[in-house]
Amino acid sequence: MSEPEIATKAPESDALETDTPAAPETVVPTTVTSESEADPKLCDECTSDRPTPSGQSSTGVIQEIGGVKAYISKASDYPHTPARLLLLLTGGTGINSINNQIQADKFASEGFVVVMPDMFDGDPAPNSKTSPEEAAAQNATSTPSFLDTFKIKAVETAKSFLIDMWLARHTEEKVLPLLLKVIEAVKDEFADAVSHGGGIYAMGYCFGARYILLLGAERTAQATGITTPWSKTNAGDEEAGSLSKTTGPYIKVGALAHPTMVTKEDFVGLKVPVSLVCVENDPMLSDEVREAGEDYMNKNDVEHEVQVYPGVPHGMCSFFHLWEEPSG
Repeated sequence: MSEPEIATKAPESDALETDTPAAPETVVPTTVTSESEADPKLCDECTSDRPTPSGQSSTGVIQEIGGVKAYISKASDYPHTPARLLLLLTGGTGINSINNQIQADKFASEGFVVVMPDMFDGDPAPNSKTSPEEAAAQNATSTPSFLDTFKIKAVETAKSFLIDMWLARHTEEKVLPLLLKVIEAVKDEFADAVSHGGGIYAMGYCFGARYILLLGAERTAQATGITTPWSKTNAGDEEAGSLSKTTGPYIKVGALAHPTMVTKEDFVGLKVPVSLVCVENDPMLSDEVREAGEDYMNKNDVEHEVQVYPGVPHGMCSFFHLWEEPSG
């Protein structure tokens, strides 16, 4: 597994990196004692796009693939030099975020054709742009006034309510079919890259991370509630009149960075190697769920690596290696 290090913080954090590292932030972790206590909302880093640093811009294009809009970025010497296909799934800020696009370009520079689909069908997380009040607080050199703090709290409360409504619109039943359309289309449009990599590589941040597990699993159509053209009828199904069909896995290998809204059941059926980058005592992914997932993968011989960072908030994981040639 000799491959380049690729940043897995929220993409807006990666875009803001400079050569001089920032001083470490003192963080008091939130303790989560059970799965039921985990807040299933999205982290602020994945719903609020940070300002793009001056002088930085993206180099890819947005186009339709399989009837779904996607940001596509390619290695500079592709197709003259073979590349692999990477499906990149974003947090709530979506494909129009310049920071997400810059992150896709970084992966492309490492030898990938990157396809970053619009999982939200033109409806990214509400208030994905940082509000003036929040921006002022981030840039403040002194303690905010009581009025400033009140304004910030009011904005956070309103945003939380809107995000709850937004999440209700973007369920697995809505998102997964979009991803399957894109996967089917890339097999044709970028057949050389899929073939060169021996399949589709996939990377997901925050909201998108959960779908890495779903795309890497073999599940029945009954379990997903979705019938796809790639469903494989099990022996005896037709005679029994059963609707049970197995689907997936659709990817070769997957990586998840600061996942959210993942449940224990999402690991069931997982077949492909995965790498997880998590933080300790994460309110978005409880230790209980993560440990249950590790236990399932161990018992079912699913190749995996899990890195857990203590003392940092959700969305601020450090670095890990995107697998190049998983064994098996």
